[in-house]
Amino acid sequence: MRRYETFVIVDPDLSQDQRDQVIQRVEELITQLDGFLVFTDDWGERKLAYDIKKRARGYYVRFDYCGLSPLVNEIERFFRIDDRALKYMTILLDKVADLEKIKEEKAEAASKAELKKAEKEASQKTAAATAESTAVVEEASQESETAPVENTAAVEEASQEPETTPVENTAAVEEASQEPETAPIENTAAVEEETQKDVAPTSDESDSAADTTPLKNPEEA
Repeated sequence: MRRYETFVIVDPDLSQDQRDQVIQRVEELITQLDGFLVFTDDWGERKLAYDIKKRARGYYVRFDYCGLSPLVNEIERFFRIDDRALKYMTILLDKVADLEKIKEEKAEAASKAELKKAEKEASQKTAAATAESTAVVEEASQESETAPVENTAAVEEASQEPETTPVENTAAVEEASQEPETAPIENTAAVEEETQKDVAPTSDESDSAADTTPLKNPEEA
C-alpha cells in the first residue's frame, strides 16, 4: 500500500454545506476502495497564483491517505466530472507505507489534539471565571465608593440642621430681652405718678393751709 496526498481547490463561492459534500464524497471513496484516511486538512480560502475558471481565489483542501492506484484514479475522476472542483493534484509520499505505524501516529495525534482541546477549554473556563470574579470585585468596589457619598450627604444634612436651631433660639432670646425693657418703663411711669400724688400738693391745698393757720398775737410773741 502506498501513501498519497491529494490537493483540491474548491469553488470559493460554494456554501459550507456544498464544500462539505465534496469532502465527504472523497472520504467515502477512500473507505470504499480499501484505503485508509490519515487525515483531512482544511486550509481554507486563499488567493490563487493565477485565475482558474475566472476565479481569483479558491478553497484549499488536502487529503492524506493510503491506498492503491485505482483509488487515486477514482478520486481524480470524481474531481474531473464535478464542476465544484477547480483544480486538483496528487503526490506520492511513500511507495511502501507502514499502515500499522501510520495508525499509531494517527491515534497519538488524535490524543494530542484532544488534550490540546481540553487545555483550551480549561483555559477559557479559567479566563471566564477570572473575568466574573473581577466583575464582582469591581461592582462591590463601586458600591463601597457610593456608600461614603451617601453618608457624607447625610452628615452634611445633619450638620446644617443645628445651624438653623441656634438662629431660632437667638430670635427667642432677643424677643425675651426686649420685653423686660418695656416693663420697667411702664412701672417707672406708675411710680412717678404715685409719687407726685403723695409729695406735690396742689396750689389750692397750699393756700388753704396758709389761710387756716392762726396768726399769733404780736404781744404773745
